[in-house]
Amino acid sequence: MVTSTSAGTAATFPKEALDREAERLEKALRGVGWSRWECALIAPLTLEIARLKRERNAVILAHSYQTPDIVYGVADFRGDSLGLSIAARDTDADVIVFCGVRFMAETAKILSPAKTVLLPAVDAGCSLSESITAGDVRRLRREHPDAAVVCYVNTDAAVKAECDCCVTSANAVEVVEKLPAKKIVFLPDRHMAANLKTMTSKTIIPYHGTCMVHDQFTLEKALAWKSKHPQARMLVHTETHPDVVKLADLAGGTSDMVDYVKRSDAREFMLVTECGLSDRMRVEFPGKTFVGTCALCPHMKRTGLDKVLQVLEAPRPDQAIEIPEDVRVRALRAVERMLELTGKGKGERTAAPGREA
Repeated sequence: MVTSTSAGTAATFPKEALDREAERLEKALRGVGWSRWECALIAPLTLEIARLKRERNAVILAHSYQTPDIVYGVADFRGDSLGLSIAARDTDADVIVFCGVRFMAETAKILSPAKTVLLPAVDAGCSLSESITAGDVRRLRREHPDAAVVCYVNTDAAVKAECDCCVTSANAVEVVEKLPAKKIVFLPDRHMAANLKTMTSKTIIPYHGTCMVHDQFTLEKALAWKSKHPQARMLVHTETHPDVVKLADLAGGTSDMVDYVKRSDAREFMLVTECGLSDRMRVEFPGKTFVGTCALCPHMKRTGLDKVLQVLEAPRPDQAIEIPEDVRVRALRAVERMLELTGKGKGERTAAPGREA
């Protein structure tokens, strides 16, 4: 028997259960270099998290940029932030544990006000969401009274509440095209706004925010990568500078990249985005090669299995996401407007547990 001890509980698991769990983890994680010994080390943690998840009636969400031990060790859903929030909304869970950053957990709370939403790493922020405030949005409205205000999902609840509509990296063009306004204030990412400007006849008025990860990718780096790997398909996140996006075989969000690799006959890919997605791709597409064209987000790496365990055992008040109801309701309108325009209504279930969301 092996005992797993942490802040609030001590659970004992039979050796046979630990061996089975280590085997399960190794099958999932060997593609990213995890050994059986390393999987055995975390097996008591993942088993205890699974036990507490059942006990609390919780669902665990993992953004694709999270580390593989979270994505494949404990998560019920993996994917992008909005898809995860919708998937959690459509479960009967009482508790949502969001392994991601703060604005993502806020989006889950916007969609699931009756559920407890927990953020294991309270210091996990986002340079994009922190680049703009609700006051900035109100100022932009005054400066551009004839424009619709559209916010990227990478914004906090207070900002969403001031916007007419929300978008994701995958649906931004569709939503902007379907809005009746001819002028669009697009925030907060200036690169995404610049990329959007080339894809629509609407007048796009940008803000100045950037992602600290995607802002690192320059034309010089991209050209060097393409020179070194001429046969590789280059997949670029639309938070990246337009000069890099122009070189891409695909420009989109994380879900777009997963779908592209899944459908493509190509064998080699460059993922110009956060490194967590490369790890995920190596696990899910072991017959394909992903070259090192990524960058790390320090905020996405703040969540560890120890923090997931702690937040399930004894969540602190600062780990529970709370949004004033008037702000939540107005933010929900912006999200629901997006879902209406893209034909994804309130009741659509997006994924089954353990799958892409």
